[in-house]
Amino acid sequence: MKGRRVSDEQLQELLEAAIFVADKPVSKQFLKETVLHDIAVSPARINSALAALEQHYQTRGIRLVEVGSGYRFQACPSLSPWLSRLWQERAPKFSRATLETLALIAYRQPITRGEIEQVRGVTVSSHIIKSLLERDWVKIVGYKEVPGKPALYATTKQFLDYFSLTGLEELPKLPDQQLDKIEQLLQDPSVREPSP
Repeated sequence: MKGRRVSDEQLQELLEAAIFVADKPVSKQFLKETVLHDIAVSPARINSALAALEQHYQTRGIRLVEVGSGYRFQACPSLSPWLSRLWQERAPKFSRATLETLALIAYRQPITRGEIEQVRGVTVSSHIIKSLLERDWVKIVGYKEVPGKPALYATTKQFLDYFSLTGLEELPKLPDQQLDKIEQLLQDPSVREPSP
């Protein structure tokens, strides 16, 4: 391993500052390729330094958290009633149809628009899919091998970042009864993918 050597404290300071000034979450790989490029540091030391920083911030007003695309600092959730006064604009409200569509994509990905409609029992507005694509919460990950080749949708790292998740396994568990009902609706032979 070539490069400058730094103490554990210097490594923590460098990682802390890099994550603080970054305008988006940063991955370990990105840190290694940029700010740690000429520093002799093993992945184990990076992990240890990040764990120490996470521990340090557990009792502070901000937290170091890992989300889908890396690490970022964010305010402690318990402070949100006071901190929300800093911003005049309110968080966007999403329609029930949008939230249901997003939930189906998140829990059943990859999934087609036709399958979403099959479960919801109503047509999915192209505006809903467009808005989720524009927010970069979902993306097209392929096309289903059936007539018409409908697009398959899945969530993105930006979806994970927005909801402060490191992975889909952190999604709240659905009750078995709901999962069974979704499976039953998706397996219904009377409903097929729409033809182009």
